[in-house]
Amino acid sequence: MPTMTGGQALMRSLYLEGVRVIFGLPGVQLYHALDALNDVPGIRLITTRHEQATAYMADGYARASGGVGTALMVPGPGLLNASAAISTAYSASSPVLVVSGQIERDLIGADRGILHEVNDQQDCIRPITKYVRRMMTAEEAPEAVHEAFRQLTTGRPRPVEIEMPPETMAEQREVSLIEAEGYPRPAASDEQVAEAARILAGARRPLIWAGGGVISSEGSQALVRLAERLQAPVITTAEGKGVIDDRHPLALGALRLRNDPVAKEEPNFDVILGVGSRMAFPMWLDGQRVVQIDIDADELGRNWENTYGIAGDARTVMEQVDAKLAESIDLGSRPSFAAETDALRRRRAESAIRPEPQESYLAAVRAAVPEDGILVSGMTQLGYYARAFWPTYEPRTFITSSYSGNLGYAYPTALGAKVAQPDRPVVALCGDGGFLFNSQELATAVQHGINAVAVVFNDSAYGNVLRDQVNQFNGRAVGAELHNPDFVKLAEAYGVRAARAEGPEALESALREALAADAPSLIEVPVSMMPTPFT
Repeated sequence: MPTMTGGQALMRSLYLEGVRVIFGLPGVQLYHALDALNDVPGIRLITTRHEQATAYMADGYARASGGVGTALMVPGPGLLNASAAISTAYSASSPVLVVSGQIERDLIGADRGILHEVNDQQDCIRPITKYVRRMMTAEEAPEAVHEAFRQLTTGRPRPVEIEMPPETMAEQREVSLIEAEGYPRPAASDEQVAEAARILAGARRPLIWAGGGVISSEGSQALVRLAERLQAPVITTAEGKGVIDDRHPLALGALRLRNDPVAKEEPNFDVILGVGSRMAFPMWLDGQRVVQIDIDADELGRNWENTYGIAGDARTVMEQVDAKLAESIDLGSRPSFAAETDALRRRRAESAIRPEPQESYLAAVRAAVPEDGILVSGMTQLGYYARAFWPTYEPRTFITSSYSGNLGYAYPTALGAKVAQPDRPVVALCGDGGFLFNSQELATAVQHGINAVAVVFNDSAYGNVLRDQVNQFNGRAVGAELHNPDFVKLAEAYGVRAARAEGPEALESALREALAADAPSLIEVPVSMMPTPFT
């Protein structure tokens, strides 16, 4: 067995598992791990300016690439700084590997007040991770990393944290490295497939409710084929946007932000096929029978009692069900539901409240961004509105913060997405308040040549809070108004290409120019208080 330090064992193991990019922030407990990167030139280290950004970027990288995103930070405050981003990845079922340092191993739990000590830091992040592991010896590193990747790539994808004390990183031991391993996608039993196919074949008007689990399983093609066989319209969650091209004859778009009556309206859908979604809004259903496919068995029937649940990989199970249905239903043999879907889509569009200026600004961005461009919808008026109304044509081209709803996530997440997909345009829709949570990452974008575009809608307020306060408390508002920098000058000070756009037409023009320039860019859009986007 070769002799190496714990840091070398860690980094070589990460490389063997396929890690090629680490988003990290260096610190004293990480020195021997960082030094080990000199021996692993195939891993690119992108240094961020805040630990929170390491995990946001890793999340964006994972969701845009379909692989694992990796973040590295010091223990204690470093890991806690990253926890908001880890929480976002957890809520979005994103496979993020968090590699943290630790204090000196003999002092773990001593509560002596050692630099960066949090006793015990794993207790802090266990609720927002799938698995945690501490490596106390160099020999443990290969097995610990291998198990971390098994956790990341099987079952429901959620963040995993592994950590190593500084002496472990420094010590030299004989270490046996482990090659990466492929894992089978869990399938359904023949009995489950037959029952699901029976329910769906007997449906008069089935509806497919698709979530982010379809994207995680690379199940878009399987879903479209199943929808076409059943002639079932497809509604998606915000996390599932892109599983079906919004221009497909069976696509209904995304669920609205508040109560969505799609399952209660004509044509009276009688069976709902939920795939890769928690189906967290049972109040949107109306007594239908539900067939639910999800990788996480705990989600089956959690929110709707009248559920036939199948635990398994979304793509694999859909392919199994489609193959069973093919025995009795040929593609094209069921009456086309395209005309009815189009009529329902039109009714939904006509009944939806399309607030201005959100509608015009979103249309301007969509006109400027190519079909394969990636949009990161921040927690801002345009970001909220985009969840329901951004036309999406491909998987992994629309990224949200899911139920975590973090301010500040959009820009660093977009940077991670751009690293994963350097040849695709990447745009972050930001508000002025949220953008300043991580505006320092403009420096990261310049230093590492990450050519994403930030569009910052500036109303000098936490706009959603300000509007709600004014509307609910007789015009009174507390704490929501902001003093901002000149965003154009701020960006230029970092060396970022910047412009100010007044109105939708100017925004479309400025965004086209920014994307053509293929450079780190910021566009400030001055706006006033907007009406509610929650339609």
